[in-house]
Amino acid sequence: MIQVQGLTKYYGPVEAVRDVSFEAGTGQVLGFLGPNGAGKTTVMKILTGYHFPDRGEALIDGISVQDNPLEVKKRIGYLPESVPLYGDLNPEEYLTFVAASRLVPKAERKKTVERALEACGLMNARNKTVETLSKGYKQRVGLAQAIIHDPPILILDEPTSGLDPNQIIDIRNLIKELGRSKTVILSTHILQEVEAVCSQVLIINEGIIAAQGSPEEIAATMKGGDTWELQLKGKSPAEIEALAALLGEGLSSVSAKPLDRGITELTFLAAETNDVDGEAVFDWAVSQGLKILAMNRKRLSLEDIFVKLTGDEGGSHEA
Repeated sequence: MIQVQGLTKYYGPVEAVRDVSFEAGTGQVLGFLGPNGAGKTTVMKILTGYHFPDRGEALIDGISVQDNPLEVKKRIGYLPESVPLYGDLNPEEYLTFVAASRLVPKAERKKTVERALEACGLMNARNKTVETLSKGYKQRVGLAQAIIHDPPILILDEPTSGLDPNQIIDIRNLIKELGRSKTVILSTHILQEVEAVCSQVLIINEGIIAAQGSPEEIAATMKGGDTWELQLKGKSPAEIEALAALLGEGLSSVSAKPLDRGITELTFLAAETNDVDGEAVFDWAVSQGLKILAMNRKRLSLEDIFVKLTGDEGGSHEA
């Protein structure tokens, strides 16, 4: 379990993160999103005991990062964005060294290393020196060292960076499997990765939390809602735009414009409080003597949410 309350960190006069609070429990994969320089890496370095906050508190399994960083590090597996590896060792030698550093009992090290090599797809590269491996395989070695001591908490910074599509699928599946029994924080720029792996999302922008919850929960709290696009026939654009009000309250950005062959394109936003669905739209069109030629409902995607919250208009404060 990770508990963060009021976390604030300065680098000289620069406020890297401000009043950040969140929780992550066992069996949960938390996607940590934000543009470059948003403060994601700073928060992860605080959680792993590499930096201390100027204000606030971070607890790992109830242990304060500031008061007992060594005990915290025993419970965490950390994959930094730039993985520090020893190029003159092969993966098996490197992981054996890491296992010893992590105080894995000597009698269990060989079995532990074998498990990590197999889990991260390194069996065929176990005897090759790290410096000769591709970036993707080096990333696998970095992930293997993070799980070598079977920690209850994993903090992964861009874990699929440099991997090919097949490797990405393998690592995502591994993260999902690990997330069944561990607490995982996953920082990534790949929004599809968050949608595929994460049950919860935390979006940070300019050092503060812009939103947190499931993608569905975040979308429900945002202004607007679902975008509807209809192609209709039977009345003029002006008449159709006026009739759209009969679909109920909570509609906005209603627009009707003429297309070819007497077709009108009607677009509008339906707020989450509006119970508009496909059946309701169909019944409305029939009751008004309209023919539906096309109907498309666009739900707010994670990409839409990210852009709204971290773009220029969604910025929380001046950098």
